[in-house]
Amino acid sequence: MTAEIQSNDTSPSALGKMVKSISLLRESPIAIFGLSLILFWVILAILAPVLPLYDPNAPLEPFKMPLSEARDGGLYWLGTDHKGRDILSRVIFGAQQVLVWATTATVVAYIVGMFMGVVAGYLGGWYDEVISFISNVLLSFPVIVLYIIIITYLGATGFNIVLAVTFASAPGIMRIVRGLVLDLRTRDYIFAAQTRGESSMYIMLVELLPNARGPLIVDACLRLGYTTITIAMLGYLGLGLPPPDPDWGKMIAETQPLGSFAGHMAVVPAAAISSLVLGFNLLADGLREISMKD
Repeated sequence: MTAEIQSNDTSPSALGKMVKSISLLRESPIAIFGLSLILFWVILAILAPVLPLYDPNAPLEPFKMPLSEARDGGLYWLGTDHKGRDILSRVIFGAQQVLVWATTATVVAYIVGMFMGVVAGYLGGWYDEVISFISNVLLSFPVIVLYIIIITYLGATGFNIVLAVTFASAPGIMRIVRGLVLDLRTRDYIFAAQTRGESSMYIMLVELLPNARGPLIVDACLRLGYTTITIAMLGYLGLGLPPPDPDWGKMIAETQPLGSFAGHMAVVPAAAISSLVLGFNLLADGLREISMKD
């Protein structure tokens, strides 16, 4: 009974801290601006099917400049590319691809990395030795080489991009989680849970991970930006999402040789990548500021 009371008194309230953090978000202009950039692309991606856009893969009129009038009386707001495809449509539908696969890849990498880290940090012993060894081996590979090997052998699909990002990111996430758990496992509320006879799985999932969320949320925002760049990089190298679906990196690669007289074809997708990544980075900076006040 005493142990239970001690646990209730000393264990942080995850829900209470989450509500407080959300309220503090309004006090960080950086976080608000970053979140606004992210929501801008999220809303466009969600509304893409119902917006009055041209088919992103339809060949219309090639080499049209921004604000050029279309044959049907419409307007090419950002012009068309060398194949006559509307650039605005391709950028917005490309946002769907980037957001879906970047989020999926980051979430999967975090699930794997957090599981590895909490097991290594809390259980220790040979669990820690084996998991740390595997992580060190994966981290010894240059990231770009690891991506190219996986995508080349398995093929350029969304699932394989998720797999490649997981292999590259999970070891780094594991190290962060392991370090946090090594510190948290000595806290009073962990000893109280052990005294109550809670299982190791309960302690890892309910007591440790929720109380390590602050640094992990900040890192997750940064990794979403890194993954966005990764997907664009793979598309630029021809190892990204399969055609004909729009891909920001592929859009840059296809139109880069035309930059001398139609630079907007590559600048627009590049600006889209930069703005989304900037949004994730600014949100991470704002959340870091909030965590210091928390």
